[in-house]
This record gives sequence, structure tokens and C-alpha cells, in this order.
Amino acid sequence: MDLLRHLRHFVVVAHELHFGRAAELLGMAQPPLSQSIQRLERELTVELFDRSRRQVRLTTAGELLLGEAEELLAGEGRLRNLMGQIRAGELGVLRAGVPPETPAVTLRALLDGLTTRAPGLDVELHELTTAEQVRMLAERTLDVGLVHHPVTADGLRFGAPVDVPLGVLLPRTSPLARGRAVPLASLAGLDLVAAPRATAPGWHDHLLVVCRQHGWRPGRVRPARNPEFLFGLVLAGGGVAVEPATVARREPRIAWRPIADAPLTRRTSAAWPDRSAHPAASMFGQLAAEVLAAAEPAPSAAPETSVPAARPWPVLFDTTG
Repeated sequence: MDLLRHLRHFVVVAHELHFGRAAELLGMAQPPLSQSIQRLERELTVELFDRSRRQVRLTTAGELLLGEAEELLAGEGRLRNLMGQIRAGELGVLRAGVPPETPAVTLRALLDGLTTRAPGLDVELHELTTAEQVRMLAERTLDVGLVHHPVTADGLRFGAPVDVPLGVLLPRTSPLARGRAVPLASLAGLDLVAAPRATAPGWHDHLLVVCRQHGWRPGRVRPARNPEFLFGLVLAGGGVAVEPATVARREPRIAWRPIADAPLTRRTSAAWPDRSAHPAASMFGQLAAEVLAAAEPAPSAAPETSVPAARPWPVLFDTTG
């Protein structure tokens, strides 16, 4: 027996005290409505309506049931609404990962956007490398993350990618900083300062391949996990880094110059499991793409010149297929 359906019928009849009008409000014929009330009465073993007179009236049992039925139906409505919000990703806990180098202003914009779109969602934000995120997504200890491509992992779905142009970070006192762009071959003899390979193996290997193809084989790769340490190694001399222009803005003694002969882009996107994903994962991915794109304006090639805003840098790999 569908108790809730019969209770809905009962509540309408109880308010109208007229089976014909109640049937019209419910969009059904009167005989099935009468049968529904009779079945409810048999189930509860009471009479709910006094039908002995020309006017239908509630019995004592009917009067007492009316309040309980309305409360039960209201509770059902709240329950369905709650489950709908959970399905839409508007409630619950979302465990999200972001790269360690993510600027504070980007984090703030991301969290503010999530609060606006899903104010009831509790976001647990974790600082994790791409490799850590991929592992935790596979283990289902993370719901969604922001990863640097290329990523070779099965069972993941990716959001809209954002391609950020990269350039060379070097001391402002370096002779190479005097030009508008830096050819990779001109970096011969210098070390590469970069995040350890373990943090994003696909990107690390791709970067080294491009450098070697364009005439720069770094003497060694000097690992740096955080921007401050990276700045220290670059300012110490003997090494340069390949990073977005936004990184250089944190340190006034560091200059950013685009790469002349081998434009590089770093592709970042959200990633989440392709099965049984968190309901809010795709929303996080869409918002993250919007925030990352807005956070990376066209960089300056030199203090007195700027790179056109059209961003003519080619994408050197594609993860959308």
C-alpha cells in the first residue's frame, strides 16, 4: 500500500469535505478517490469521514489523523528537497585538492565561488601535488582535484582545461633579462629549477623533452617544491625556472620573459572519478576553469612591452580526446 499517496488524498478531502471538489483538485475521477479513502480506512481500521449525512464530516479519528498526516507529508517534502540538494552537490562534504603553488587570490576566488553556488556545501581543501591527487582520486580519499597535464591514469574524467603560457624566470640582473624573449638554446650551461618529478611526472618529462628539442639540455634539474625556495635558487645564480608569469609577481628581483623559439603552455584542469563521482565534482571543475582563466591575464614580455592578449601559444598536448 502506498500510504503517503492515500494520505495525500485524505488531506485534500479533509480540507474540502467534498469528494467531487477534492477529486477535481487532485486531477482524478471521484470513484478512484473514494476507493483510496476506503482503502486507507481499512488499513487503519477506523472510519475517517462521517458519510451518514448529506454533508461529509471528519470523524474524531479523521480530525486527529489530519494533523499527523500533514506533518508527515511536510516531512516527506523536506526529505525529498534535502535529497535533491545532495544529488545536485549543494550539500555534504567535498574533498578537493589544489596544487601547492596555487596563489592565495585564486584560492579565495574559488572558495567564494563555491560558497555562492552551493552555500550548504562544506569544502575540505587540500594542498596536493598532481601525483598525490591522482593517487587519492583512485583511492577515493579525494573527490576532485586540480591537476597539471599530461596525466596518464585510468578511471578519471577531466573538466574544461585552462592553458597558461610559460616563460623563463631569471634574476633581473641577468643579461638574458634585457631581451624581450629568451631562446631556450641561450640557457645552455644553466640548471633547471623545477618541482620534483614525483609531483607531476607527466609534466616534468614533457618539459625536459621540449627543452632538449630546442637546444637546452640542463646541466641538472634542481628540485624546488615551493616558490620561495625556487626564488632562492634562481637568485643564487646558475639556474632558471620555467613558470607562469604570475609566479614572478611574488618576487620583485625576479624577471619573467617569454620563450622565443618554443612557446610552452601548462594545461590544468579539474579531475574526478568517472564512476560514482561526487555530485559537486563537475560544478567544481567548471568553476575552477573560470577562476583559473580569469587569474591569468596576458603576461608582459618586458617592462616596456606586452604580449598580445590573444595568446597565440600552441597547445603541445591534448587531454580532451
